[in-house]
Amino acid sequence: MIKGIRPLLRGSTYSGMLFAYCGAVASLPLLPFALLPLLAWRSAPEALQTVLVLLVWAALIGVVGLARITRRALIASARRLLSVPLPDPVAARRPAHSGADGWRTPLWLLLHVVLGWTGALVSGVLLLSGLLLPGGWLGADVRLSLFGWSVRVEGGWQSWVVALGCLLLAAAVCAVVTNALRWLAPRLLGPSSAERLALAEERELQLAERNRLAHELHDSIGHTLTATTIQAAVAGEVLSADPVAARAALRSIEESARAALEDLDYVLGVLREEKAQTAPTRTLADLPELLDRLRHAGAEVEPELSGALAQVQGTLSRAAYRILQEGLTNALRHGAGGPIGVRVAAAEDGLELSVVNRTEAGAGPRPGAFPTSGHGLPGLAERVRLLQGEMDAGPDGPQLWRLAVRLPVRWSA
Repeated sequence: MIKGIRPLLRGSTYSGMLFAYCGAVASLPLLPFALLPLLAWRSAPEALQTVLVLLVWAALIGVVGLARITRRALIASARRLLSVPLPDPVAARRPAHSGADGWRTPLWLLLHVVLGWTGALVSGVLLLSGLLLPGGWLGADVRLSLFGWSVRVEGGWQSWVVALGCLLLAAAVCAVVTNALRWLAPRLLGPSSAERLALAEERELQLAERNRLAHELHDSIGHTLTATTIQAAVAGEVLSADPVAARAALRSIEESARAALEDLDYVLGVLREEKAQTAPTRTLADLPELLDRLRHAGAEVEPELSGALAQVQGTLSRAAYRILQEGLTNALRHGAGGPIGVRVAAAEDGLELSVVNRTEAGAGPRPGAFPTSGHGLPGLAERVRLLQGEMDAGPDGPQLWRLAVRLPVRWSA
């Protein structure tokens, strides 16, 4: 029994009834327009006039439900007063009010108004009766009449019992109306098929962006840790013999760490859904700075740049920089010393990137190199695949390792 009356004691039950009342009140401004057809059909029977007014009124309510702002307002108010978890409408390729889903919001609005008026009338009569009936405790009889229906309640304690029953029934009506609206809300105000598709596409874009950020963070932090570890080792070795070279290595460590911190701050801001001020964009224009940091780390770099590299812009330029950064990081980790060849060639039909370094069979990572996680080449392969390019990585001769990437180019005007 306690479980049965528990909904009657919840504040959400009555906030839901308030939501139903709001739907009934909001439909009142349309009633005068529904009465206009009666001016041209005054001779119709009264019953037919009533049906006509109700039909026109319902049609006007349905038309209001077609407005996109109406759907947004209904979702926000239902989420607030009904405590129903409804997502915000999203922009879909096909509007939510077209096709098979176009009837959902008008139908909800009609049911909302009908339940609101029904609940308001029934609960209002019951509540009024519950408040007036105790007046018969002095012994006078009370007669209730509504729409031609009447009942006589004897005075005394019987009136108090009936009054309590009326108040409980009024609360039960509130619970029934609220639960009906809660049941209907996800089915009629929830995401339509077009909106679910848009939500899935939005989620897919978010996952793709997070994967891209993961690649960016892996490339940036991985390269920085490798380079700074080697630079620190070099600085320690030449600190006494060549202080100038040691200071240059320390400056390079500072610059590398600052660039990595910028990338880290940006990624963390996106993951926390904070609005980052500026996104760090490393492009092919930053390649000379990257090569200088490698030289400060003690690496011998032999770059070969050709073609109109300045015309390679946007996503392609950023991706090319990250690919070269990852390739150079792997050369530092696993190379066996000697020069590292870096080739960047921009042709009319594609952008060619390659990193070649010496290696030895059975040789481990270079001393002082940061340990690798083994995700570099798979990440590169995925990045190249997304850009519809080609990648080849493997031995190139007896003591060489070669990373070669070819990316399609769309030249800017």
